Amino acid sequence: MADKVIAKGAGAKSAISQEEKDVSRPAENEADEAVEDEDDEDYDQVDAPTEAGAETSTTSTKPKKKRKPKKKKKLVTEDGEAKNISTTVAQSPSSSKDIQNILQQLALAQSGGASREGKPQEEYKFWNTQPVPKFKEPNLLQTTNGGSLPEGPILPDEVCKAAARAEPEKLVDGFEWDLLDLETDDGMQELYDLLYNHYVEDAEGTFRFNYSIEFLNWALKPPGWKREWHIGVRTKAVADGKKGKLVAFISGVPVTLKIRQKVVKATEINFLTVHHKLRSKRLAPVLIKEVTRQCYRNGIYQALYTAGTLLPTPVTTCRYFHRSLDWSHLYKNGFSHLPQRSTEAMQVRKYFLPSKTGTKGLRLMKVEDVSGVKALLIKYLDRFHLKQEFSDEELTHLLCSDASKGVVWPYVVEQDGEITDLVSYYLLESTVLKATSKSTIRAAYLYYYATTAAFSPNASTTLQPRLSSLINDALILAKKDNFHVFNALTLLDNPLFLKEQKFEPGDGKLHYYLFNWRTPPLGGGVDEKNEVDASKMGGVGVVML
Repeated sequence: MADKVIAKGAGAKSAISQEEKDVSRPAENEADEAVEDEDDEDYDQVDAPTEAGAETSTTSTKPKKKRKPKKKKKLVTEDGEAKNISTTVAQSPSSSKDIQNILQQLALAQSGGASREGKPQEEYKFWNTQPVPKFKEPNLLQTTNGGSLPEGPILPDEVCKAAARAEPEKLVDGFEWDLLDLETDDGMQELYDLLYNHYVEDAEGTFRFNYSIEFLNWALKPPGWKREWHIGVRTKAVADGKKGKLVAFISGVPVTLKIRQKVVKATEINFLTVHHKLRSKRLAPVLIKEVTRQCYRNGIYQALYTAGTLLPTPVTTCRYFHRSLDWSHLYKNGFSHLPQRSTEAMQVRKYFLPSKTGTKGLRLMKVEDVSGVKALLIKYLDRFHLKQEFSDEELTHLLCSDASKGVVWPYVVEQDGEITDLVSYYLLESTVLKATSKSTIRAAYLYYYATTAAFSPNASTTLQPRLSSLINDALILAKKDNFHVFNALTLLDNPLFLKEQKFEPGDGKLHYYLFNWRTPPLGGGVDEKNEVDASKMGGVGVVML
């Protein structure tokens, strides 16, 4: 589910936020102040659609000037991040990208985009108004003068409740709010189209995430989901009453988190998307504030979100890893390159997997297994400081419901009538845009897993080989199901098996954030140099999509 708050013209996993300030100020002015300045050269010729789906733009009438050498220009993110990108793409053979660089671009775009690390605290104009820890606090539980801060909510529930206005803020002219009806085929198709065209794409337009309708149905409608947390912005309806074009979206789903020893009802925020021609309209902060308002009105005052961009202030940071399953397919589509002093045959041998799994008793999970899986998973996740708690209904939906079929592959190991192990992964495809014929990359993302080996008196010596064996079986099964690559982060106990199972590191980071909650930093499985470090595990036990 999963970003990031928007980068490279793509939606991202994002945050919910709300501030206590002068609510008499027009919404468009608040948005202007909340997000850093845009690059006028890139965006000043884009106007808002005037009718349903109709887009207009202005054309310069200035006389042509002598062409100057092409420069690097800024790509401006929706939260104000600016990043230099080249206006040309090298066409030499050396410009081929390997799987780690390609997938990392997607990962960064999906989760917020910018790979550079932060900026001065005073430049975070939007986040400085939000109930999140500030960079200037040397420790998430410490003030600048050395005083202590309590772990828990930053703003009391009563303050949040009082801040929730009855009506949403006014949008700029030409737009209106809409709560998407994802129970209808039309509503789901509209969302699919928006995400496919405007959510996540790599910088060179080579490929694009393809969140299927089945995936969206599974991810956005867990038990307890609320339509008012599926928030869209449309162009204003035309006279005949036909709805305007959907141009922006943000979503929240209910989750129960356990942050250390405290159980917190929260919202998981995802799929913040703005039409790429409307980035200068600064809809993102207004969307964020609206989902916050809706959550506050439902008595939910905390949220969990991720971003590739460094914002104030992450509770932990993880790193992406990727494991090739079908190297030939990836190479054919330009996702992998052929290393020097290697051959295609050598690369295929490098990533070879046997045809049969090795774990006795491994089989697909059934609905009848939910009780046993829940008991195992909750006990396993209790070893981590940040995790999600599940009801039977929630776990059924996520792992073995009609909604999860074709999206999630869950496997269990049963021995003597007891569920001793769980491993699962989900599907997220990417469309290859520049392929000569229609082509896709089927990526498996490691989801929840658990094993009783973690509870053994000899866990320090038995857990690693057991997990490595389970993940190796997951790789075999994913390859048999025609997946091309297997992705994982350094959360859970992943650092114990990534190297042994030939996962290759990506260059970027994924930051985890808690909205309106203060807690000490958590381990993310990497050290200060972003290298895998098993001694830094134990922080993140929740898997976001």
